[in-house]
Amino acid sequence: MSGLTMPLSIALPLVAATLLAVVRRPARPRRIVLLGTLGLLLAHHVVLLVAVADGAVLATRIGGWPGGVAITFVLDTFSALMLVATSLLALVCVWFAIAAGEDERSMFAPLVLVLVAGVAGVLLTGDLFNLFVFLEVTLMPSYALMSMSSDRARFAVGRVFVSISLLTSTVFLIAVGLVYGIVGTVDLASLAGAAADSPPLAAAGAVLLAALAVKSALVPVHGWLAETYPHASPGVTALFSGLHTKLGIYAIYRLYSLLYGGEARFAWIAVGVCVLTMAVGVLAAFGQRSMRSILSFHMISQNGYIALGAVLAAPAGAAAGIFYLMHHMVAKASLFLSAGAVEHRYGTGRLASFGGLARREPLVALAFIVPALSLAGMPPFSGFLAKYVLVRAAIGQGQYIAAVAAVAVGALTLASMIKIWQSVFIAKPKDDDRHEAPQLTAAPVGLVAPALSLAAVTVILGLTGDWLLALCEQAGRGLADYTAYAEAVVD
Repeated sequence: MSGLTMPLSIALPLVAATLLAVVRRPARPRRIVLLGTLGLLLAHHVVLLVAVADGAVLATRIGGWPGGVAITFVLDTFSALMLVATSLLALVCVWFAIAAGEDERSMFAPLVLVLVAGVAGVLLTGDLFNLFVFLEVTLMPSYALMSMSSDRARFAVGRVFVSISLLTSTVFLIAVGLVYGIVGTVDLASLAGAAADSPPLAAAGAVLLAALAVKSALVPVHGWLAETYPHASPGVTALFSGLHTKLGIYAIYRLYSLLYGGEARFAWIAVGVCVLTMAVGVLAAFGQRSMRSILSFHMISQNGYIALGAVLAAPAGAAAGIFYLMHHMVAKASLFLSAGAVEHRYGTGRLASFGGLARREPLVALAFIVPALSLAGMPPFSGFLAKYVLVRAAIGQGQYIAAVAAVAVGALTLASMIKIWQSVFIAKPKDDDRHEAPQLTAAPVGLVAPALSLAAVTVILGLTGDWLLALCEQAGRGLADYTAYAEAVVD
C-alpha cells in the first residue's frame, strides 16, 4: 500500500469538524456524522496496520516538498497499532458520551474530531517540530472539553490542565530548538543514534524526555492528572485516559530508542522513576474516596509499568511495554466508562454513597470487575499476559527490583480494586434519605454497553493475545533498528 492515504487520518476528522462547526445541525445528524467519521477512521487505521504488520515502513511528504522542508508522515507497526487503539477508544467513548447526553452542546463533536486529528498527527509525524505542533493541536480542544460545563470546579481544574500543558510544551519547544541548534535538523530519521556520540544532544534529548514525562504523569510530576481527570465529565475522562498521557508515553518510546539506542548508562535513573510511579500511584489510590479518583491514581501507577518498557532494552522490553500499553488503554477506559455509568445514573461516584449495586446493576458490575481484575494482572485477562511479558523482560535485563515491584504493585492494585468492589457493589446498601438515586431502576443497556464492549476486548486479548503480542514484537524490532524507518523517509 502507498503511504499517500496517511494524511486522511488528519484531514478526514478536520473536514468533518469544520462542517459540524459551520453548519449547525440538530443532535441526531451531528451524532451520525461524528460516529460515522470515527468509524471510517477506525477502518482506515486497520487497513494501515495490515499494510505494515510485517515490519514495512511507509512515508509520504505533504505537498511534494523535499525532505527537511515538507511535513513528513511516517507509519510503522508501532504508530499503526496506536492509531487503531486510539480510534477504537475514541469511537467507544463517544458512544458513551452520546448515551449519557454529554454531547448536547453543539461544539462537542467538532472538538472531539479536532482532538482525534491531533492525536493522529502526533502518531504519524516524522519530525520533532511537528510533534510539538500536533501535541498543541490536541491541547486546544482538550481544554474546551474539560471545561465544557457550568460547573466552576471544571473551569478551575481546566486551568490547571492547560497551565501544566503550556509549561511542558514551552520546555519541549525549547528542547527542540536546542536539538536543531546542535545537529541542524529535527527529522527523526536523521537523529537515530546521534545522542551516543554527542553529549550536548544527549542533554537536549533528556530535556525532551523530561517534558514528555510531565505529559505522561510520571513521578514526581504526576499530581496534575489526579487533580484534573476526576473532574471532567465521565466520557471525556475515559477519552483522555486513552489519549493524552499515552501520547506522551508513545513519544518517550519513540525518542528514547531513537536518540539513545538502548544506552544503559543512565537507565537506572529512568527505571527508578518508573518504579516510584508504580508505587506512588497505587498507594495514593488507597486514600481516595471516589471511584474516578481511585482510577486516576491507578492510571498514574500503570503509566509507570508502560514507561518501564521503554527503558528496558528493545526489542524485548519495548514489545512488552507496547503490549502493556495496548492492554491498559482498553482496560482503563472500560473502568472509567463503568464508573461513569454509575455516576450518570446515581449522581455521584463517592464510595460512601453506595452499596449493593451488584444486585441492582449486574451489567455495570460485570463491566467493572472484568477490567479491574485485568488491571491487577489476574488470569485469564489481558493484564495477566501484559504483566507476565513485562516482568519477564525486566528479569531478562537484570532489572530484578523493577520485576519485584511490578508484581507487588499488582497485588496492591488488586487490593484497591477490591475496595471499590466491596464499597460500591457488595456492601449493604446505604440508608440515606438524602440520596434517592439508589431507588432508580437499573441503568439502560446503552449506557453500559460501551464499557462492556471494552471489557470483552480484555477477555479476548487475554485468551487469544498471541497475535497482538506478535505485532508488538514487530513494533519493538522497529524501535530497536531504525534502518527501515530512515530508508523509507529518504526514499
